[in-house]
Amino acid sequence: MEISARNQLKGRIKTLKLGEIVAAIVIVLADGQEITSVITRDSVDHLQLKEGDNVVAIIKSTEVMVGKV
Repeated sequence: MEISARNQLKGRIKTLKLGEIVAAIVIVLADGQEITSVITRDSVDHLQLKEGDNVVAIIKSTEVMVGKV
């Protein structure tokens, strides 16, 4: 399947915290950086996601916030 989102980051699920309705997923990228995503519990179950799975974080956004450090 091809999609229009250009920001696709490959990684591995480090942690998966399941709630009743949503799940928080921490994905570790190849360079060690981490991305956290919150998706529905139904999506986790449908994709049969578990810790250690290789996944792709697909980022499609109309807004990016920037903070000065």
